[in-house]
Amino acid sequence: MARAYILAVALCATACVLPALRPGADTPWTTLALLTGLYLLCELPGRRPVFGSSVPISAGSFFPLLLAAAFLLPPGAAALVAIPGSFAGRVENPPAAARRVWRAAQLALTVWAASQVHALLGGPAALGGSGAGRPAELPYALLPACAAALVFSLVLSALDGSILAAAEQLPVRRAWSGLLPRALGPHLVHGLAGLMMAVLWNSSYGPLAALFVLLPMYISCWVFAQYHREHAAHRATIRALVQAVDIKDTYTRGHSERVGRASVLIAHELGMAGDRVEVLRFAGILHDVGKLGVPTRVLRKDGPLTPEERRVIELHPEYGHEIVRGIGFLGEARAAILHHHERLDGSGYPYGLTGREIPEFARVVAVADAFDAMTSTRSYRRGRPVPAAVQELKRCAGTQFDPQMVRALARGLERHGWVSSAVTGAEVPGARGEGRGAGSGAVREPVRPPSPDELDIGASER
Repeated sequence: MARAYILAVALCATACVLPALRPGADTPWTTLALLTGLYLLCELPGRRPVFGSSVPISAGSFFPLLLAAAFLLPPGAAALVAIPGSFAGRVENPPAAARRVWRAAQLALTVWAASQVHALLGGPAALGGSGAGRPAELPYALLPACAAALVFSLVLSALDGSILAAAEQLPVRRAWSGLLPRALGPHLVHGLAGLMMAVLWNSSYGPLAALFVLLPMYISCWVFAQYHREHAAHRATIRALVQAVDIKDTYTRGHSERVGRASVLIAHELGMAGDRVEVLRFAGILHDVGKLGVPTRVLRKDGPLTPEERRVIELHPEYGHEIVRGIGFLGEARAAILHHHERLDGSGYPYGLTGREIPEFARVVAVADAFDAMTSTRSYRRGRPVPAAVQELKRCAGTQFDPQMVRALARGLERHGWVSSAVTGAEVPGARGEGRGAGSGAVREPVRPPSPDELDIGASER
């Protein structure tokens, strides 16, 4: 289905560029060749090694240049500018040929649509230039340029969502969700940069002056791509650690992600800055990474823990801190991993900290951890309803949990709600009849000890 959709878009793109190739067409070939060559040169460093490594810039990093083409050229000619650079650009995942055809057709259609809108609103006349015999009228050129950038964003987002729906068999609404809001702001900025290029290109200074706009855009795109690549590496590191924990302790699979979500819920209610919220999410996701240092036989033991086994499990915050000690981007999250089992009254572990001695992130994660442990249905016991879990947190506030964090979680749940987890972990002997499809509703006593998060939830959970 995806290949058929790519073929249909490619045929539409071909129909858009044909008018520029017909004999007698009023195509400004010099401008077309210069812009096409510039776009091609901008894309080649992403595919070829430069100073020992490839520059991490993908096709589409130079939308300002494509928008400048939409402002300077007729629609068919503007669409042609995107094609060679799209074929030459970097493709990281197979099938490379299909992805290149798709990218070329997608950008050609997008630029064609933007150029059509720009022309309909009188943009070329407002740009002036040597052909018009007058300078650009910038106040009047802004509206057609912004409208063209808006159409550029709309068409590109629609095509991105459509190919995602076709390739992944997703509902179209879900595939399109969030694409336009994320793209609109950057594309409007690209449109203004493209307008600056077009004005300079048409001025008495000529195309060479337009390169002064292209160079800073190239550098900013390179930095932006580096930033995203670094963040992708961070997320991959987090995913690998969480998957390792989930494989080792199947009984609490998915718990880490939910603690991360609950921690973010609390952070938003506390009014934390965006960068701290992201680090706190990492803290919630990685709070139990120290389980990797706990023997599997202890984590999966059926029956009560001995005092020695309990002490081994209580070492997991210190193991976790050692595992993430060298991961610099975690920042405050490392302290949360170490101290999320501390209690306000000093009866927690590993160091028995009290009150404000416990780091703020650790106090947040402690509440999120306990909340998910209570509301999660696991193979050896049913989860509590959300209101009952919140009531238990309030009962333990001031002695075990920070009341401020408990109140923040309660407010966040009232605003956004919470979807309790399904059964996690493998079924264990003695827990049959409790899982999906059980008709009696009887709750058996667990044949397995509580996990580390459950060991810290009030007297009623012990």
